[in-house]
Amino acid sequence: MMLSEQQRQKPIRILVSKLGLDGHDRGALVICRGLRDAGMEVIYSGLFCTPSQVAKIAIEEDVDAVAMSLLNGAHLVLFSRVARLLREKGINDILLVGGGIIPEQDKKLLEKEGVMGNFGPGTPLAEIIEYITNNLIRKR
Repeated sequence: MMLSEQQRQKPIRILVSKLGLDGHDRGALVICRGLRDAGMEVIYSGLFCTPSQVAKIAIEEDVDAVAMSLLNGAHLVLFSRVARLLREKGINDILLVGGGIIPEQDKKLLEKEGVMGNFGPGTPLAEIIEYITNNLIRKR
């Protein structure tokens, strides 16, 4: 698919979110900086967001992607809820990316819900940036 000149010049707009009662945001802040340094427009939700808040911010800010981070084990419930809320609103063109402590068997379940990537601690920033960039290009 050929991108228009406007699409090539428009920076990727991404929401980085910390969901639920997970107060550990160091990794999310590193991701924010890495995405920003790669030329993306980054919106950070702050801590303790609900799935409803994340979906609302994503829609209001007209983002291309949502990167969700969670370390407390509630990823199946919270990430999936964000995906369902966006689908219920008819939003199908936002790339949803997960990250945090996610067991291998849960990654497949999240992918069925539309949450892709599901990167763990220590994943190189370049790998995450490449994944987001490559998957957005396919969607545009």
